[in-house]
Amino acid sequence: MQADEPVTILTVAREAGVSKTTASDALRGSGRVSERTRETVVAVAERLGYVPNGSARHLRKASTGTIGLHVPEVLTRSAYYMSFVFGVVEQAARHDYDVTLITAGQRRARPPRVDGLVLGDPLGGDPVVESLMATGLPAVTCERFPGARQADGVVWSEHALMLARLLDHLRSAGSVRPGLIVAGDESDWAASVHRGYQEWCGRNGVPPLVRRVSFDATGEEVRAAARALLGTGGGTPRTAGDALSAGGGTLGARDGLPMDALVCAPAGAATEVAPLLREAGGGVLLASCVDSAATRMADPPITAIDLRPREAGASCAELLFELLSGAAQPGTERVHPIELEIRASTTPRP
Repeated sequence: MQADEPVTILTVAREAGVSKTTASDALRGSGRVSERTRETVVAVAERLGYVPNGSARHLRKASTGTIGLHVPEVLTRSAYYMSFVFGVVEQAARHDYDVTLITAGQRRARPPRVDGLVLGDPLGGDPVVESLMATGLPAVTCERFPGARQADGVVWSEHALMLARLLDHLRSAGSVRPGLIVAGDESDWAASVHRGYQEWCGRNGVPPLVRRVSFDATGEEVRAAARALLGTGGGTPRTAGDALSAGGGTLGARDGLPMDALVCAPAGAATEVAPLLREAGGGVLLASCVDSAATRMADPPITAIDLRPREAGASCAELLFELLSGAAQPGTERVHPIELEIRASTTPRP
């Protein structure tokens, strides 16, 4: 063999003294190949540094060797979604697949050239998600799609249950009036958080104190919501009920109890409002529904729900590959575990 000769399956077969078919079967672990022959072929392939041609293999299977990934474009700056994307890419690499990112700017008449789709936290009313789900390609969503169509597979988490655990912790830390900043119900995740908060308030006889923001809320929008919940209104004292009446929030401050804890659902919102809460004084406890490096490194570190986004992305991709291979059936749903991380921002009151 020449030094510059590319190492192919034919090279391995020739060096091992077997046919191309036998060499291929030995490396794939298929066919009627003796264990001794298999060991010989594998040893030769390793010695020569043979790398299988993934593109050729996918062509033989009538496959593109690529899956499509879509996340809400307004959220690509979020650390959560970056971790989610890495999880999908890593799992795809294990299956020798590439990943194509599908964005709003890629809308076209024909379906994307991919074998299947992963849709991260699809938003109801998103035309890109609607068109992708109408292609008939196998699809897996992270959280349920709040629309008429449903994906072939769903990976979801018990957000309402975990929020109740967080609120129970705040209550044990001395809070009697927790407030919530949350996005709209176009996201199944945000809707679950909001529902969990309302249900917890109902069970515990606590009047809800909610401020809704847009799904891609800016820092200023989040801070304005926090001011409204605090009753400062940007410097003008008023009751929390007055502050909420114009913003679509839930009234409930007529009992005179001020907000003494704040749960921020949108990613990054807790770190945005932390300086505001310090300036306001009063020792308002602070927690986030999305953990990140920023919440862990804040001063003080912020109690948060760890959604484990990298693992969520990997779980979505793995379910898609099982659907593609027939190992899972359409309609499969899997629960992705999440965790509550308690930190100094919710230290019990004396």
